[in-house]
Order: sequence, then structure tokens, then C-alpha cells
Amino acid sequence: MPKITPFLWFDDRIEEAVNFYVSVFGHASIKSSMPGPGGGAMSMTFELEGQHFMALNGGPRFRFTEAISFFVSCQTQAEVDYFWNKLTADGGAESQCGWLKDKFGLSWQIVPDALMTYLGNSDRAGANRAMQAMLQMKKIIISDLDKAFAG
Repeated sequence: MPKITPFLWFDDRIEEAVNFYVSVFGHASIKSSMPGPGGGAMSMTFELEGQHFMALNGGPRFRFTEAISFFVSCQTQAEVDYFWNKLTADGGAESQCGWLKDKFGLSWQIVPDALMTYLGNSDRAGANRAMQAMLQMKKIIISDLDKAFAG
């Protein structure tokens, strides 16, 4: 187990949430499950793309906020589309600039590598155009970034 592991507090849908996340990511697995008093899982550990997580069925006391989100780096538009569609399905919600909330209320940033390349480019005018284009988007569209950067 890594020294630092994100810990996710769910109301009462831990098994549904963990199974959902494991189904979305290609390199993912459930590592352990500890039963609660009612027979369902009280806590679970799982891994997504090499990142370990712990989860708890803790009740309705705490909710997720946008103050914490998970950044998913994508190489292609197909990858952006895949994660965007999977994570917004069945009650998730789109937000601005590549951010979304999944059906459990957890925030994600689905970000193509192209955006980071453009924003860090020495052509500051192109970088600014790419930034302005991104600020108008919900899901980030790489071809629109390409056009904006080129001017």
C-alpha cells in the first residue's frame, strides 16, 4: 500500500461505486472488501490505473465537493470521449473546462494531453487562444484546441 491513499466516503452505495469505477478503467481491480453489520461491504480497497483507493460506507454525514477531483490524462479525443461518456452516464453531470461529476457526486477532470502542451507552449498568444477556447467548453475537444492555438 502506498504511503498516501485517497479515502472516499460514500453514503451507502460503496459496492455499486467501486464496481462502477473498476468497470470504467482498463487497469483496475478490487483489492479487499470488509463486511458491515448488514452484510454488505462497510469498506473496500481498490486500484485504478495504479492508484490505490480506500472507500467507506460512512452514511450521509459528508458529501463530495469540487474541492477534490481526480485528473484523468487522455492522449486522444476517443479517450476523452470514453471517460466523459462513462463518468457522466446515469446521473452524472457535465461542468466547465473538462470537469464533471459522476453519479456518486465525485468530481473528475478529463483532460487531453494536448491542452497541457498548448498551455505550456512558448507561443504565449497561441497558448492564450487555446486557454480561451477551453474556457468555453464543457468536454474538451482537441480539434477545437488545435484551431484556437493555430489562430
